Amino acid sequence: MSCLEVCKVKFFGESNAMKRLEHCRITVTGGAGFIGSNLVEKLLAQDNEVVVLDNFSTGKHENIEPFLSDRRFTLIEGDIRNMSDCRRAVDGADYVLHEAARGSVQRSIEDPMTTTEVNIGGFVNMLFAAAQAKVKRFVYASSSSVYGDNPTLPKVEENIGRALSPYALTKHANELYACNFHDLYGIETIGLRYFNVFGKRQDPQGAYAAVIPRFVQSLLNHTSPVINGDGSYSRDFTYVDNVVHANELALLCEEKSSLNEIYNVSLGGRITLRELFESLRSALAEYDPAIKVIPAVYGPERLGDIPHSQACIEKIVKKLNYTPQVSVEEGIKKAVKWYYEKFQQK
Repeated sequence: MSCLEVCKVKFFGESNAMKRLEHCRITVTGGAGFIGSNLVEKLLAQDNEVVVLDNFSTGKHENIEPFLSDRRFTLIEGDIRNMSDCRRAVDGADYVLHEAARGSVQRSIEDPMTTTEVNIGGFVNMLFAAAQAKVKRFVYASSSSVYGDNPTLPKVEENIGRALSPYALTKHANELYACNFHDLYGIETIGLRYFNVFGKRQDPQGAYAAVIPRFVQSLLNHTSPVINGDGSYSRDFTYVDNVVHANELALLCEEKSSLNEIYNVSLGGRITLRELFESLRSALAEYDPAIKVIPAVYGPERLGDIPHSQACIEKIVKKLNYTPQVSVEEGIKKAVKWYYEKFQQK
């Protein structure tokens, strides 16, 4: 960037939804992952400089391949557990979007040690490195799993329950560290509790794949997806564009009372896994009519799963001017189209 191209907010209207950052240096940890790569794509499109830190344990080179030729894009292949990698990644950064984590409730139950090392140790490394580098703001991904065994619906940020997995514990710990580091070091933070995000670039492979890409892959292969339980469990699914939008608003926020807070990110509704399966099957049948008659198979419930999840989004609407950009129905159509086209390329 030239010396004249300073980090700034460009205005298109009065609300945060009508603003965008330009010419900023933004570090995205986990930028080769599903959500991270969607954030990178949007930030580059708005003429920002983006630094990605990723160890490719779950991220994929193909997710960032379109950005490698962009002079504004820098890739650091490193690990958030390595403090020197963290310091290098935040050097000169205006903002940090922290997406890197060891995901999956099930994986954390099988291997709580690594989940803790990455999600807590790595998080503290990044947060401290950002504070030392005088980064303006640190926006991080939390999770709806923090609500644990609290049965109340919809989920309100101030009311959480007992964690049901090591993964949930790590995400709650992140929120506590962020609050503490603001008090101690003055760094601005915003935590975003994601609810069942889905969309393009979400990996259907592996034992810990999320439910939507897993269902889609099974149906495209003309095999029956396995629904854990009787299909009555419900989730607040949200398309990835809504999450990207929430991260933008968190970066743009100028109201001091809205900073150093935690916000739910979703649509504020819910559908059952049975309804989800039927919607995915119908959408895919538009491309392949044979899929229409493929039945689901019902298996045992998974340890650590909560029965129902639904976000209250009043706080993020009020404080960050958030409005969901894509409905579940529209998101399913977008995701199915992306997966079908990718499937056809194989």
